[in-house]
Amino acid sequence: MTIQTVLLLILIGLAAGTLSGFVGVGGGVIMVPALMYVMGMSQHMAQGTSLFLMLFPIGILAVMNYHKAGEINWTFGIIIACAFVFGGYFGSKLALRMSPHVVKLIFGILMLYVAGRMIYKGYNGYTVEKQTTSIAEE
Repeated sequence: MTIQTVLLLILIGLAAGTLSGFVGVGGGVIMVPALMYVMGMSQHMAQGTSLFLMLFPIGILAVMNYHKAGEINWTFGIIIACAFVFGGYFGSKLALRMSPHVVKLIFGILMLYVAGRMIYKGYNGYTVEKQTTSIAEE
């Protein structure tokens, strides 16, 4: 493995980790496309690698910070984590039975849908906040 490859992997990890700690995403949204388009991995290889790295290192320090701030719902987290284990197992089985092109298409559509909803809700929230601020100033 070259130094350039190691540095690219470190940059991808830093970007994904930063976004994961910042807004709760990173693994799929950053890691999978980065591994595919920067590192040349297949869709399946990128997804598997992304899931592998989320096993331990992403969570521990970010969880400590959110715990200290009192920003973790442990009950919800435990329930979701248990379901996540099974969902991850069955989701990976399904993905590995499908063509990487189909998985890539589904992944892209999902990201586009989520991005569109977030942009729409963010814009609406911003305009409501702006209107409320304008009314309060009058």
